[in-house]
Formats: sequence, C-alpha cells, structure tokens
Amino acid sequence: MAGQLLDGKAIAKKVRAEVKQRAEAFFEAHGRKPGLHVVLVGEDPASQVYVRNKERAAGKAGLDGHVHRLPADTTQADLEALVAKLNADPAIDGILVQLPLPEQLEAQPVLDLIDPSKDVDGLTPMSAGLLMDGRPGLRPCTPSGCMRMLEETGVELEGKRALVVGRSLLVGKPVALMLLAKNATVTMAHSRTKELAARVAEADVVVAAVGRAELVKGEWVKEGAVVLDVGINRNEEGKLIGDVEFAAAKERASWITPVPGGVGPMTIAMLLANTVTAAERREAGKD
Repeated sequence: MAGQLLDGKAIAKKVRAEVKQRAEAFFEAHGRKPGLHVVLVGEDPASQVYVRNKERAAGKAGLDGHVHRLPADTTQADLEALVAKLNADPAIDGILVQLPLPEQLEAQPVLDLIDPSKDVDGLTPMSAGLLMDGRPGLRPCTPSGCMRMLEETGVELEGKRALVVGRSLLVGKPVALMLLAKNATVTMAHSRTKELAARVAEADVVVAAVGRAELVKGEWVKEGAVVLDVGINRNEEGKLIGDVEFAAAKERASWITPVPGGVGPMTIAMLLANTVTAAERREAGKD
C-alpha cells in the first residue's frame, strides 16, 4: 500500500492558527503584539521573496512584523550596529538576519551578536548549546517543522531507528539532536558515508537533508518507514525535486513528504511559533 502524504501546507496552516491564538492572548496580556524583525541586505531575488512571505505571514498571524532593508554595499560595522540596536529594543522579540549576505559581509559574527532570547532562527552558538544540552531554547525552524510533522503522524519515536542524511548546522545536526531528545536511536549519514543503502534500509524514520537530487533511492526505504524530504533541487527540466526518489519511496513508506509542499511550508510557520515563544519567555522573565 502506498504511503500517506504528509501535507506540509495543511500542517503549517494548523500551526499558524495556533500562533494566531497565542499572539492574541499575548496582546491581551501585555498590550502589544509579539515583534518579529527581519534584516535583509541587498537585492538577492530569492531572499526578497522569502522575506516578503515572512512579512505577510507575520501580519496574518497577529505579529508585528517589520523588515529592515539595507543596501548591498552595507558595511559589516553598520550591519552589526543594527543588530545591536534591535537587541536593545524591548518591543522586539525575534530577530532574523536573512542569508546569504552580500560577499563583503561575514555572516557568523553577525549571527553571534543576536541576543539568544531573540534568536528565532535558532542559529546562535548559545541556541545550539542549549539544544545540545537538552535545555529549553529556540530551535532552528526547519528541524522544528520536521518534528511537528512527525508528531502529526502519531508515530511513537521512542526506541525507533532514525537516520538523518546530511550534517548541516541548519537541519542535519539539530534535527538529529531533536530526534535523540525523543529517545530515538539516531544515526547520521553524509557525503562520506559508506553503504548508505544499508543504513536507509535499517531506518524507521529517514530525514533527508543533504541537497543532492534523489540521492536516497526508493528501493532502499524500509517498509512502513516515515520519510521526511528536506531537499529542494531542480532537475534538468527545471522541476523541483527532493533528496529522495519520491515515487518509488512512496510505495514503501507509511508516511512521506512531497517536494514541494512538504517540509518547506513548515519553516515560516515554525518561525512565527518561535517568535511567540520568545515573546512569552521574555515577558515571563520580567516577573
């Protein structure tokens, strides 16, 4: 029997509705909306689209969303000064610096400056350390979206074998730690892994986030496994495809995410959820 589709659009819609309720309750309690500020440097077309979508989604969810649009020739000092200013503003709960930055700018020193309590992208060293330590903190958005999708399947993760293909700071490493926190037995694979087919065949849960089109073959997938495909690649015809050979994998999986329409829509939804969480925690910390 073919696997059921994990519909990212539908789950993201549910998350956004929850965020809106929480944002309204926050406004009632504190007299202001949770504030999300995005910093966009330069004219990168993809970044322009992403940021516009974030701005629109924040407004619909009852957040105070604002974009700081800086010219492509912005200096490192000016960008870092803006982040420091946003850190100091008590009405701002979430700060996100849209990547990539123009080539004259170094991203890591800028990200390192973000107040961890406002790090809604979950990318500061403090956020990574809290995740590693199993302590509460703001988690990266795409891995959080993966975990919410797994929750929606109703599959019990405790004791299950989970394979994460990819070891990026954005997805692979954090999602591995989040699966571990749910008591899954986690294996990480990457471009140097030998016998990848055998590792996939053992896994009850596969998270593919390596950025190589159809690297994970459908015939490798264990019968009944849950497959989350984080990859976004274009084939020779220009069609969007994932890191998993979808049609063949769907015949073996119990649940599988499509590309597009799977994990992708969850990223902005979880960004909004992180912003409300940050706002709630910051206000609670004032008591």
